[in-house]
Amino acid sequence: MSSGSRRASRFLQEKEDEVPQWIPGLGTDKPRPRTLGTSFFGYVPDAFVEKTPFLPSEKKATTPTPKDSETKEAEHKSEGAPNGQYLDPSSSKEFQRDMDASSDEGVVTEEVVVPQRVERRAAEPWDAQSVDSTDGSAQNRLLIKGGRVVNDDMMQDADVYIEDGIIKQVGTNLHTPGGTRVVEAKGHLVMPGGIDTHTHMQLPFMGTFAVDDFYTGTRAALAGGTTMIMDFAIPQKGESLVEAYHRWRSWADPKVCCDYALHVGVTWWCDKVGKEMEELTEEHGINSFKMFMAYKDTWQLDDHDLLESFKQCKEIGALAQVHAENGDIIKENTAKLLDMGITGPEGHELSRPEEVEAEATNRACVLANQIGCPLYICNIMSKSAASALGEHRRRGTLVWGETIAAALGTDGSHYYNPCWQHAAGHVLSPPLRNDSSTPSSLMELLDVGDLQTTGTDNCTFSASQKALGKDDFTKIPNGVNGVEDRMSVIWEKGVVSGKIDPCKFVAVTSTNAAKIFNIYPKKGRIAVGSDADIVVWNPHATRTISAKTHYQAVDFNIFEGMEVHGIADYVICHGRVVVEEGNVRAVSGMGKFVPTPSHSPYVYGRVQERDIANAPKKVDRAPYDGPVIQLNNQGLTQAVESSIIPTNQEFYTRGAQMNDKSPKRPSVKVHNPPGGKASGSFW
Repeated sequence: MSSGSRRASRFLQEKEDEVPQWIPGLGTDKPRPRTLGTSFFGYVPDAFVEKTPFLPSEKKATTPTPKDSETKEAEHKSEGAPNGQYLDPSSSKEFQRDMDASSDEGVVTEEVVVPQRVERRAAEPWDAQSVDSTDGSAQNRLLIKGGRVVNDDMMQDADVYIEDGIIKQVGTNLHTPGGTRVVEAKGHLVMPGGIDTHTHMQLPFMGTFAVDDFYTGTRAALAGGTTMIMDFAIPQKGESLVEAYHRWRSWADPKVCCDYALHVGVTWWCDKVGKEMEELTEEHGINSFKMFMAYKDTWQLDDHDLLESFKQCKEIGALAQVHAENGDIIKENTAKLLDMGITGPEGHELSRPEEVEAEATNRACVLANQIGCPLYICNIMSKSAASALGEHRRRGTLVWGETIAAALGTDGSHYYNPCWQHAAGHVLSPPLRNDSSTPSSLMELLDVGDLQTTGTDNCTFSASQKALGKDDFTKIPNGVNGVEDRMSVIWEKGVVSGKIDPCKFVAVTSTNAAKIFNIYPKKGRIAVGSDADIVVWNPHATRTISAKTHYQAVDFNIFEGMEVHGIADYVICHGRVVVEEGNVRAVSGMGKFVPTPSHSPYVYGRVQERDIANAPKKVDRAPYDGPVIQLNNQGLTQAVESSIIPTNQEFYTRGAQMNDKSPKRPSVKVHNPPGGKASGSFW
């Protein structure tokens, strides 16, 4: 080597020695695994490996190259594994390596979550501080691996990658960053979270409040696999709709554990109500309004007010809803039953027979169709009402139908139970039908499309609240549970029985509601860009429903003792695991209000064209030029003299008469015909 080369070499060596070999806070300059509780900018193992992470069980089947094995072993040894040993992650199903407690290196973990049966037990609310105290990567990035993705129109084996509460990838061999938490879903169905279209949390009703408020109710919903509810803001007669909306928002926003939307009730009518409906639609994210055909003297509207409400709904692009029962008939029946001494819960069902529900359903469809307003019938409870709705759909009426978990899972025979408390626990309106074939029939109508959605009408009252009507069935607060058990009951009665398949299950528990209320595909679908509201469903696990183990605040369960297949092993809401291994980890206020935009394409996509096609057409004809009668001041026609002179005033009678006392003469044979003697042999 020349002297010049040696001088250059020494110069480079001196400069290299001047470069620091460590950075304060990061240790040496060698890349190493990020540790929990230290800087975000630490190195993440396999951060740039562009493939779906292998689970430990899968790593057993792989054979790393000698070079890879040596590299991995060197990296682990350099980090100071306990006793200087290299721990192979594939050596156990669940792997965790703890560093020495005195080391500033922290703890490096690799977690594999295996779905287990959810145990129904009392769960403490999830501490909100825990959201910020845990590793951000585990909270913001999640991979659901090995499951079967089910949408309303397809099923496929696929992984689902979630980041920041949004589904980012669906498929196989996904490109995911390191630090992603993995939920193993092999043998499970990965479905959109349920949408309960009909709840009444902490509803003020009949002088008391429903016991499940927006915290306990939505927490229970998550436990059962429902990730969004749709509640009702119902003003009193004469009250502002906008004020009622704000009151419900003030109740719900601080408490909800899952997302929610609101329908608004129309309990009275005037021009002001119409203007407030428009304001709610344009400024507050409301696209559906509910009218009541029952609850006379409180919420009931007559046909004129229904027509005006339907007109306004169509004008602003909102969906009209109705509670379909004939309130006038119910009032008459109720008075008769009380006079007969029938005061128990059976009187509730007797006062509201099927035909009363069916008549109102038919009338609502007729009224809405005359306006051309899309219509949604809430909580259909009987075969007769469902049949009326189906007939209108086949005739082209734009109408959709909702039934509820109670109608699909039980029947009205409970009203005749000798235990008053048991019978009263089933009181709701419209009532359950005393026909054991009704649940099966309604499920079949969901399958064929005559009914489209499933809610719960969840409005729970304790036994002591129900006892307000111990001497008068009209004073029993109406409402039952269901928000927690809806998904399992429908799976048991629908899929397990063979009446619907998993795709139809997704449609009637989630997707159809999202389409009707214009929040699809943000909700109701497993797809890139959709909200990460997902249930990892175990179709084979079983549980027994009981008030002793459910999460709801109410002390009674209408499905008590029912064994159901299908439970939510994992529930993901906003991309976070909120149900896991039997625990509900939900925070008050974690949910958000979801605006529902007007003019849903699924609902209003055909309205304009139908109005044009069905518009009345004028008949062109020559003007009438004949005589026109004259009316007097009272609107009566003046009598005029006839120009026709009657010529025949004779009166004739035919046949036997009442006062004809002439004796009946036997027939007399004559030899000669009338008028004279005949000739020839004819006579």
